[in-house]
Amino acid sequence: MYRIIAGKWKAKKIAAPRNFDVRPTTDFAKEALFSILENTYDMQSISVLDLFAGIGSISLEFASRGCQDVTSVEMNPKHTSFINATASELGMSLQVNTQRGDVFDWLKKFRNNKSYEIVFADAPFETEEKKYQELLSLVLKNKYLKPNGILIIEHQSRLKLDHPNFKFTRKYGNVSFSFYEPNTEVQEEISNQEN
Repeated sequence: MYRIIAGKWKAKKIAAPRNFDVRPTTDFAKEALFSILENTYDMQSISVLDLFAGIGSISLEFASRGCQDVTSVEMNPKHTSFINATASELGMSLQVNTQRGDVFDWLKKFRNNKSYEIVFADAPFETEEKKYQELLSLVLKNKYLKPNGILIIEHQSRLKLDHPNFKFTRKYGNVSFSFYEPNTEVQEEISNQEN
């Protein structure tokens, strides 16, 4: 069970079937995260990539706040069906595009050459540090972030994910969000292609 914090569906409770093995971001942490993001971005004009989307807690929060372009990548078919059904029930089907697949394989294919303002990744808590480093590399080296974009990784607070693009971490109990900025060389390449 989780709840949408703000926007059109504020306070709406979303209950997943009991047999789902999920750990949605806590309300407290989610509220703090979106407070940071809404100070930087206009939710109605950005694109979001939600990796390891689970049952859609983050994707649907963005959609509720007016984001028109959310791509959710999740491997578990029951979870992707649940996200699609919930988005449909809430009238968000046009905003939330669910893709079923392994996140690492999906990122290696650089889908649609599309870049996003926000890439959010909430990998399973038991994920090893080297897999997080692979995730960082795949997102930051493959033009997934726009020049003003940000990669946010949710992880256990005891884990420190060092990387040259690291900006800051915000800790909320045993959960932390680490923020990473785009690669400068990759951004210059994107700018040159657009001009």
